[in-house]
Amino acid sequence: MGNRRQYTGEVISDKMQKTRIVEIVRMAKHPKYQKIVKKTVKFKVHDEKNESKTGDLVIIEETRPLSKDKRYKLIKITKTAQLPHVAIKENKI
Repeated sequence: MGNRRQYTGEVISDKMQKTRIVEIVRMAKHPKYQKIVKKTVKFKVHDEKNESKTGDLVIIEETRPLSKDKRYKLIKITKTAQLPHVAIKENKI
C-alpha cells in the first residue's frame, strides 16, 4: 500500500474504546551540545479489536485520518506486557 511509515512503541493507555495511546521513544543528538537525548512522542492509534493492553510493545502504521487526532492504526502486537503476580488471601472468620 505504498510507503507508509511504521513505528514501534509502547501502549501507555487503553482507556478508550478502539483507541490506544502509543509512546514512541527515539534517541537524537543535540545540535549544539552533541549529547544524545531521548525524545518521545505520543500517537493515538486505532485498535479495531481492542486487543492491546497497557505495557504492550506494538507496531503501528500511518493511515488516512480516522478522526480528529487518529492518524495511525495497529499492525501487530510484538510483545505482551507481563502482569505482576498477585496472591489472593482468603479471609477466614
